[in-house]
Amino acid sequence: MQIQTRKWTDLEVKLCNPILTTLKKLNFLFATPIQAACIPVLLNGKDVAAEAVTGSGKTLAFLIPMLEHMQRRHEKWKQREVGGIIITPTRELATQISEVLDNFLHEMPSMKQVLLVGGTTVSEDISKLKEGVNIIIATPGRLEDILTNDKKNLILRKSVKSLEMLVLDEADRLLDLGFTTTLNAILSYLPRLRRTGLFSATQTKELGHLIRAGLRNPTFVTVKEKCNVSTPLTLNNYYTLVDVEHKFAALIDFINSKGIDLKYMVFLSTCACVDYFSHIIQAMLPKANVLALHGKMKDKRHQIFEDFRNADNAILVCTDIMARGIDIPEVDWVIQYDPPSSASSFVHRCGRTARIGKKGNALLFLLRSEDAYIEFIKRNQKVELCELELNIPSEMIDKCLETARNLQLQDRMIYDKANRAFVSFIQSYNKHECNLILRLKDLDFGCVAMGFGLLKMPRMPEIKSRDISTFKEINIDINEISYKNKQREQVRLNKLQIYRETGVWPSKTKKRLKPTESWSEAKKKKIDRRETKKTKGKTVVNGMQSVKKKRNKLTQEDIDELAKDIALIKKLKKKKISREEFNEVFGE
Repeated sequence: MQIQTRKWTDLEVKLCNPILTTLKKLNFLFATPIQAACIPVLLNGKDVAAEAVTGSGKTLAFLIPMLEHMQRRHEKWKQREVGGIIITPTRELATQISEVLDNFLHEMPSMKQVLLVGGTTVSEDISKLKEGVNIIIATPGRLEDILTNDKKNLILRKSVKSLEMLVLDEADRLLDLGFTTTLNAILSYLPRLRRTGLFSATQTKELGHLIRAGLRNPTFVTVKEKCNVSTPLTLNNYYTLVDVEHKFAALIDFINSKGIDLKYMVFLSTCACVDYFSHIIQAMLPKANVLALHGKMKDKRHQIFEDFRNADNAILVCTDIMARGIDIPEVDWVIQYDPPSSASSFVHRCGRTARIGKKGNALLFLLRSEDAYIEFIKRNQKVELCELELNIPSEMIDKCLETARNLQLQDRMIYDKANRAFVSFIQSYNKHECNLILRLKDLDFGCVAMGFGLLKMPRMPEIKSRDISTFKEINIDINEISYKNKQREQVRLNKLQIYRETGVWPSKTKKRLKPTESWSEAKKKKIDRRETKKTKGKTVVNGMQSVKKKRNKLTQEDIDELAKDIALIKKLKKKKISREEFNEVFGE
């Protein structure tokens, strides 16, 4: 099903034949609301700041006017003359836009595009530019590198002087990832007389600063769904309440019930959790095609992304790196195994399904202590969630725990991943933006560890003074667990031998040994330090000793507490929490 508005030929502006031909080939017969709103404005020479729900067709809303502007120029584009630049936050999104653009360039053979997203050296990218380019699709870091580092040839700096149009796609995400300085540096190299399109799923104050810096008298376009909701109307949004120790079993049972012949995206909170749980999911669903993807993967990322896009059925276990702007065909279910780090990320995750009018489903897993999150999302993001009850068989719970523990016993690599995943999850939960709802003190650490299938409870500061009696550890000597990788296992055994001989586990960096000194020298230094401490803070004024007033220093704990109070006051002002919630936290 497509969102039918107006035919392309019925827009206020006329599009050239190559563009209309490509749209027909791609079976895009109607312009979506964001396309119908933005294309005429950009083609009339104005800058645009556009906000639209995810999956609404923003890519064509800027590609079509960019190509139309370049096609309309009377003078033929030179080989190294850049008319369009598109900047995106991730290489996956840049690659996706490049593939869409490629369809149009088949009908416009005189134009060339180049993808600048890293993964290759700067010199290799400069060689591509020398061969000729008219449109650049880039991630901000790589584009800045080439603009600033190619001082010898100045190829790109000269090429961008004819720039017709700049696009900042997923602009709010660009700022979230800390690219503000990079974007400002890029803008300084570009001509002022250009058209600029800024596209995002949400509008923020930070985005306002970027709009003022990069756009000239922009037209603001906001396209919302009916009923003032943030997610597509074709999306079925569900939630389920589970006990933390049964959460993983609930996931496996749910996927089993729906079938492994569908396409799933499972969002987890940390990279370490993705690394660990992808192994356990594969073990529990041996016939499923399970893929893992997160931001710390560099070379593998693009291939995994392509494998999932091209798969008819698969389970992609990922972090929020896949939450924004990525268009993956026919995703049947988006499963938010962990609540996202921010309320807006909830909407972006859901937007990986039900794209461009197609039907989709999203399921949010919540612990029973997190049930207030349902009302929070309803108020904050205007998203209604329907409850989906899951009845988990006790056999499934036992099987998941047994499988997780057996995998760790068979390979120490999985044991390491399990511990890192648990620690990262606790730390992530502690720093969660919604920490008034998702409170660390409400977590039963013992039950969480059981849900992760841990063999032993890891040592970490957060566990001190916590009751972990609900955790049932396995009675085993951890040193007996070996790595399947023979080379890695030999290194471990060598270290273990040194530990057994010396009582000290050898680390990568050797500790610097203090030079030996006599007892009398050590004693003298100690007395000197004591005397210095006594006279510290005293000054002599007119022959008399006066004691300076000691300034009260804030401890780190005080600073953290103050920061939390300020954050709470801001939330109250923005009406993200009620006066009652505010008073309850402050104890008023």
